[in-house]
Amino acid sequence: QVQLVESGGGLVQPGGSLRLSCAASGNIFSINTMRWYRQAPGKERELVAAISSDGRTNYADSVKGRFTISRDNAKNTVYLQMNSLKPEDTAVYYCNQLLHWGQGTEVTVSS
Repeated sequence: QVQLVESGGGLVQPGGSLRLSCAASGNIFSINTMRWYRQAPGKERELVAAISSDGRTNYADSVKGRFTISRDNAKNTVYLQMNSLKPEDTAVYYCNQLLHWGQGTEVTVSS
């Protein structure tokens, strides 16, 4: 069974930073694109960032320049470094690989 487990969420003030981690099980981590999604209350889940097996990255316009996605294939882990956080970044953040999803980690940006 493939499992994805997120961690690193919490409460942070506007302008602060957090780093989310997603630890993956299974044998396909290094050959598949990894993605971070987020979902705020009352809104649809949206793609935040993606990183391919060869390290190419894509970001939503709303987070470009503030967030950085990276992966460590030796540790089967993908990261999302979030800087200059805004209240509108408040959401549950989910790690995704193909059809596999983590349970989510909550990020709250508030003063």
